[in-house]
Amino acid sequence: MTNIAGAGSAPDEVDGRSVATDTKDGDKPAKFVPGQPDMWAFVLFETLLFTSYWVVYLIFRTQNHELFLQSQADLDLRIGVFNTIVLLSSSWSVARCVQASREGRFRAALTNAFLTIFFGFVFLVSKMFEWIKEIQMGNTFTTNEFFQHYYFLTSIHFLHVLIGFVVMGVVVYQLWSPARRSQQLVETGATYWHTVDFLWVPIFALLYVVR
Repeated sequence: MTNIAGAGSAPDEVDGRSVATDTKDGDKPAKFVPGQPDMWAFVLFETLLFTSYWVVYLIFRTQNHELFLQSQADLDLRIGVFNTIVLLSSSWSVARCVQASREGRFRAALTNAFLTIFFGFVFLVSKMFEWIKEIQMGNTFTTNEFFQHYYFLTSIHFLHVLIGFVVMGVVVYQLWSPARRSQQLVETGATYWHTVDFLWVPIFALLYVVR
């Protein structure tokens, strides 16, 4: 049975296909760069900001190499790898969300949007578990210089993931009803989420892997 579109219910499909003509941006030509330009300006700013801090981190690391190595040994690499896999999986699901939305498959897009939020939730729970574990071992923000960088970087990234939940909430809101679907906003939200995932990879490498 076909649901009446725009009544506040999840999008339905007709004859096996979602009705894509209701998408606000559906009649516009595809752009080479997805999303809104303002989001890409934000991405550039965030990348420059984090890159600057990573350079500062490496400078401090070269000055206190032994201290950083000893402190780094207290981190659980398995947790870092798990978190990385989770975030890369969320990038995969948000990319599928965008693709499904472009094709007019809004149920699939919603499913992948919720899957992205789930992966983000798993990441946050895992990160809090790791923080608790480190604090129980006596490794706090004031322990030494390495853990000051560790808690600062991971906390800032944690905050970005929290903001990502709000962004993905907007994506879900856009996809839920044909009356307000905007492919540009969906792609803008996905761009932000990809940025959060991208920023984690160098953080993981610097804190857990680089020796």
